Amino acid sequence: MATRSNSAAEPVYGEASIRVLKGLEPVKQRPGMYTRTDNPLHIIQEVIDNAADEALAGHGKRIAVTLHTDGSISVDDDGRGIPFGLHPEEQVPVIEIVYTRLHAGGKFDKGTGGAYSFSGGLHGVGVSVTNALATRLQVSVWREGKAAALTFSGGDVIEPLQIRPATGGERKHGTSVRVWPDGKYFESVELPKGELMHLLRSKAVLMPGVIVTLTNEKANEVQTWTYKGGLRDYLQQSLPAEPMIPLFEGEHYAGKGDEETFAEGEGAAWCVAFTEEGTLLRESYVNLIPTVAGGTHEAGLKDGLFGAIKGFIDLHSLLPKGVKLMPEDVFSRASFVLSTKVLDPQFQGQTKERLNSRDALRLVSAFVKPALELWLSQHVDHGKKLAELVIKQAQTRQRASQKVEKRKGSGVAVLPGKLTDCESRDLLHNELFLVEGDSAGGSAKMGRNKETQAILPLRGKVLNAWEVERDLLFKNNEIHDISVAIGVDPHGPNDQPDLSGLRYGKVCILSDADVDGSHIQVLLLTLFFRHFPKLIETGHVYVAKPPLFRVDAAARGKKPAAKMYALDEGELDAALDKLRKEGARDNSWSISRFKGLGEMSAEQLWDTTLNPDTRRLLQIDYGDLDFAATVESMSKLMGKGEAQARRDLMELHGDSVEIDV
Repeated sequence: MATRSNSAAEPVYGEASIRVLKGLEPVKQRPGMYTRTDNPLHIIQEVIDNAADEALAGHGKRIAVTLHTDGSISVDDDGRGIPFGLHPEEQVPVIEIVYTRLHAGGKFDKGTGGAYSFSGGLHGVGVSVTNALATRLQVSVWREGKAAALTFSGGDVIEPLQIRPATGGERKHGTSVRVWPDGKYFESVELPKGELMHLLRSKAVLMPGVIVTLTNEKANEVQTWTYKGGLRDYLQQSLPAEPMIPLFEGEHYAGKGDEETFAEGEGAAWCVAFTEEGTLLRESYVNLIPTVAGGTHEAGLKDGLFGAIKGFIDLHSLLPKGVKLMPEDVFSRASFVLSTKVLDPQFQGQTKERLNSRDALRLVSAFVKPALELWLSQHVDHGKKLAELVIKQAQTRQRASQKVEKRKGSGVAVLPGKLTDCESRDLLHNELFLVEGDSAGGSAKMGRNKETQAILPLRGKVLNAWEVERDLLFKNNEIHDISVAIGVDPHGPNDQPDLSGLRYGKVCILSDADVDGSHIQVLLLTLFFRHFPKLIETGHVYVAKPPLFRVDAAARGKKPAAKMYALDEGELDAALDKLRKEGARDNSWSISRFKGLGEMSAEQLWDTTLNPDTRRLLQIDYGDLDFAATVESMSKLMGKGEAQARRDLMELHGDSVEIDV
């Protein structure tokens, strides 16, 4: 009998197979986790943001960006300059640590006396990513009567730190950074000029009196931005249509002891315009960082505007019988510029395009609502004109939903008995949550918005539908109920299914934040990818992300007792760090780990997972995937007869496991 030899060509999975990525290697291995890879704008923005943070802290009045003829980009500021002495613990020049270590920087210390009370940087990742993805990066610093210079390549020091006395003609303080982006990490090394100009102009708008310049050496052009009128001038100049009432603007920041639940200096500045037609202009910023995907601060503005305008309409009895207002009726014709200052902002992803800080909703709403209530009481005629617009929007929305109800009410399918449906038939706002388990389904039913949110509890794990014939799908009760509730029949990728029966604009998978919950997510996504692909293609499928931890903090001084939620251990660490900065003692809080959604009360489930303003909801789409290659990969992962293929896959990629140290 032949025996199988363990040849050298076979992959071996053992202790040596586990790789530990050190320094900036994680960035080079997975640049897409840290920055945009379509072009280098974001890694340049990291440098610009650092210069802006100096101006925001009151230490600079000038930011100059230059596009050089050799393809490099330089950013100069007149701030304090990065310290270049030895770090007291690491015994390495601080400037070198900033550019070569992930999670190192001057923006973690948010407490009293910290270098940056309010800044966009919070990960300590920014410019180290810039350095890792550059063929060359030069830093020059002037401070304390000295000049320092340091040069890197691919994240490594190639010209060690040189320190000398500053000459009489040199600047007294500031930083200059010149970057040569490495083309192998980006689809194009060309910066999008329009986006760069918009970014620089927005910095000038948000920091009145700061001079921002852009020099293009190739075109021999210099552009300068400086605004003294702030948000109002910017919005007026940028609006495509004339506003129907005067602009509503204001700002409010928490003072020392003023607002018990907010840190001193937290707050917002805003300017809002209402137009009856035309495209809208909406821009929001957190500590000068543009949040192009919005977030909880925009939700706070929406909540504040709605609360004040609804109160005005109720006070003057303007609402016609049968009309029900929703926040979108107020927000749908609002253009705005919003600049928020948050002590310890939590962003979604390193690119910081969306703010996730739950407190930001309450912060902005608490300041905007009373300001607008006062403004409306002082301008009643303008308030009534605005009320007419809002009521008109509500009536248009309700008429549209009634049409949908008539068209879909003639169907013969009987809705599943387990389905707790919503009252509205407005496809734009309706949401269906596919919930793991009856206990979680019960909490979801009690905590949901009955107007727009429907709940369908699922029993156990859904059938793996990858190899199930379409005609046999309805043998499974769960899949049958899902299809009937959604209002769409199973179909293939090349079919043209009838989506006119679709009953919900969002179909959301809601499962526990554990391994079993992830398995249920995979099974449901497999079902949609295989048998309902047009729902994914048209953007109707979502995954809800419930938190894993809850932190209960006792009252401390003027701060009331607080309840905080964390999606994972990283967010838990950030939440505890924030409590420490607010003066809480270690172990003065209690941490609960949710074993499942069923452990959450209805109120907790609403706050963390169902409330559109504070939840984490990820849209599922195809992106740039190769459909045929994806089908092949899915077959390996989900096929019943593909156990060997899955084993081979794990053996092949076992040494790609990354461990953070």
